Amino acid sequence: MTDEGNGQNRESPKEPAREGSVGLMEPPVATTKGDGPPINGALLLRAGSLMGFVLVIAYFALVAPGFLSVGNITNVLEQSAILGVLSFGMTIVMIAGGSNVITGGIDLSIANNLGLSAAVYAILLKTGQPDIVALSLTLLTGLAVGLLNAIAVVSIGILPLIATLTVMNICAGFELVITQNTVLQASSPLLAVLAGDGPFGIATLAYLLLIIGLILIAVIEYTPFGLRLYAVGGFREAALAAGLSVNRYIATSYILSGICASIGAVLSVALLSGSSTGSGDMLLSVVVTALLGVVFSRRLVPTISGSLLSVLFIGFLINGFQLTNISSYWVNGVEGLLILFAVATTSLVRRREA
Repeated sequence: MTDEGNGQNRESPKEPAREGSVGLMEPPVATTKGDGPPINGALLLRAGSLMGFVLVIAYFALVAPGFLSVGNITNVLEQSAILGVLSFGMTIVMIAGGSNVITGGIDLSIANNLGLSAAVYAILLKTGQPDIVALSLTLLTGLAVGLLNAIAVVSIGILPLIATLTVMNICAGFELVITQNTVLQASSPLLAVLAGDGPFGIATLAYLLLIIGLILIAVIEYTPFGLRLYAVGGFREAALAAGLSVNRYIATSYILSGICASIGAVLSVALLSGSSTGSGDMLLSVVVTALLGVVFSRRLVPTISGSLLSVLFIGFLINGFQLTNISSYWVNGVEGLLILFAVATTSLVRRREA
């Protein structure tokens, strides 16, 4: 893929090219029926999704004693912190690369990046490195994986689906080399703080999920940088005509995703008191959360705020399953249905409003 940001082959921004067949990035257009008022399908879908969220909470609150207790809500937030941070990284890639899962932005390596970064963090602590050194090298590991994805997608021109799948396997291989497929126990003063409770007896990881989410919401949804990411992902030709360096923004999204993976790795080591095998199993949950977040957004586009709502929805849903003794084997099936729901409904709304 070559950098097209030099102004060649400029096209009029009046009719910006639209992304792929899934079409999650285009802003909705109100449609009308007869002489009645405009019907905004995106607004109806968002309202229906929020209503579904409320109904799920209400149902489990009725059938599961203690579901809405402070302790249980804190537990859900704590357990959702790692998934949430990974989903934020995936969302950023989807924003900049476009939401078509075949040709657009996706980072299949993010879960294995977490596993590799967690292994690096744990082994550094086991060898006696101080927190500042271990933390710095862990963040650099995640950043390096993100940079490798950026090079494969932007510089070499490999499809993101294939490029990140390849990097996923590279991460999995290096993780096995470091851990020998065993759990590496780790402890440090920083991990003790992260695994403990903050103000009001609420878990520190719960606070971190909300703080990281709010920071990324501010940066991605309310700054010029974030708006340019949306322009690059949703209106590629218009962004080129406006002089934006499209490839630079796409590369940055993969690097930010890698950093999110390394932050998630630190949280994972804190929660589990060490590295863990099988981190790649989280990938489906990350994809579900990022895609489902689209239906919680105002314009049916990937947003950090939508992903935050999505991760809370999935967290409360799984917690409700546990409290009502529903088998955990249902979780993957439910996640698959949620992906089908998110992609199918958004595609249907786009076709009806086109």
